[in-house]
Amino acid sequence: MMDVFKRFGRACALALALVPGVAGAGEVTVFAAASLKTALDEITPLWEAQSGDRVLVSYAGSSALARQILAGAPADVFISANVGWMDAVEEAGLLQAGTRRDLLGNRLVMVSPEAAPLALEGDAIRARLTRGPLAMALVDAVPVGIYGKQALRALGLWDGLAPYVAEAANARAALALVALGEAPLGIVYASDAVAEARVHVVARFAATSHDPIIYPAAALSTAAETAAETVAFLDFVSGPEARAVFARNGFEGPES
Repeated sequence: MMDVFKRFGRACALALALVPGVAGAGEVTVFAAASLKTALDEITPLWEAQSGDRVLVSYAGSSALARQILAGAPADVFISANVGWMDAVEEAGLLQAGTRRDLLGNRLVMVSPEAAPLALEGDAIRARLTRGPLAMALVDAVPVGIYGKQALRALGLWDGLAPYVAEAANARAALALVALGEAPLGIVYASDAVAEARVHVVARFAATSHDPIIYPAAALSTAAETAAETVAFLDFVSGPEARAVFARNGFEGPES
């Protein structure tokens, strides 16, 4: 009888070893810019089903994530909405060599709960702001806030509008202020506007009014134990299946 149980146990172990996602499954921890949430929440289950690996994503402003990584937070992948914050992590020697790539591009827009188009002129914008502030992510730290401040400066509007700005922790927090009607206007990414049905794009900023919006991605040197899973995940989010999801959510290729 004991031999029967032993043979049964070996058979069960073999069967489990052949089931995708049970044996040898890995885990990839991703630190990603908050503006990626809607798209990545759709993409990560596709990767998990295909690979059998588990993906854990922490969303926040790129500045906050970069600082956490620099302070030693355990993560395998960093996807930033700003080249500068990825540069800071790379300069600290925390990227796996050869894994950094430009993943995506984006556009900067003005959104409102109202659908009426808006001229990017000081008087027109201030007239809308009689009912509340201009929602922006942190203008000196969070990428979308930095780009927004650059765009307003390029248009000669920043000094006049700065007193009206309500700063939020990240792109999605600024978007929520507009969606909830707490701010009549906000500056966010085009992809944020796609993700939120309660806001309307009322103006678009010229790409030449701010630094290029590029999302670099890379594996972190702390991911040595999960190097194979990490690189495979990066390859997947750079591939055609993931790119189709990103495009549907308002993102562009990095070369756009």
